[in-house]
Amino acid sequence: MAEPVLSLAGVVKRYGGFTAVKGIDLEVRPGEIFGFLGPNGAGKTTTIRMVAGILKPSAGTIRVAGTDLATAPGEAKRRIGYIPDRPFLYEKLSGAEFLRFVAALWGREGPEVEDRIHRFLVLFSLGDWKDELIESYSHGMRQKLLISSAFIHDPDLIVVDEPMVGLDPRSARLLKDLFRSFTGRGGAIFLSTHTLEVAEALCDRIAILSGGEVIAAGTMEELRAQADAGGAHLEEIFLKVTSGPEMADLVGALHGALEE
Repeated sequence: MAEPVLSLAGVVKRYGGFTAVKGIDLEVRPGEIFGFLGPNGAGKTTTIRMVAGILKPSAGTIRVAGTDLATAPGEAKRRIGYIPDRPFLYEKLSGAEFLRFVAALWGREGPEVEDRIHRFLVLFSLGDWKDELIESYSHGMRQKLLISSAFIHDPDLIVVDEPMVGLDPRSARLLKDLFRSFTGRGGAIFLSTHTLEVAEALCDRIAILSGGEVIAAGTMEELRAQADAGGAHLEEIFLKVTSGPEMADLVGALHGALEE
């Protein structure tokens, strides 16, 4: 089996006496879209920031394409494209200048990069805005530029938090196709979202996090077996494993109240 594009082994994150992430083990394989789900406060954002190299783990190892993020951070980060849920950009640069700047950070310059910049700007209908300052961009345009910047240096792994935020339906479909094209060439996507329909439709495997621990993981069929929920959609599985029987009782009570 090919080496994982992303590997977490015993990853822990502590803030003083509070442990936000409690020994996560998982692997994301080449050609795979891996969903990373959980309720608010489960430790998803903390884990994503550790994978992206923004936070340092308190314990454990994170490897990107075999490179240890702790011992060789520059090389590991070069292999990552990061799409956060909020697009923070340099507003005094134009769209093309920003993409050129990001590519240069990772040592990518020249005609090949210029061609990639052009192709991404055209793909997301930003070609007419390429020389306009980012401060004039709408929220959706900024998100599309940020997505382009994550791919511009040809990474091995895309780490993405809430990928569809701010995107119109056409751009959301383009992003889904872009993800599939990227993984079809051997890349990998590590994706966190609260939109469970998106996760179920896109992801090859999924891990569900609760209380800083992975409580279920696998393909949809494997998740159904773990949750003893044959034929269930991801929403039902998610609610069952993260909330327990009290959620089912609450839903039943709501149905009863509506029928009265």
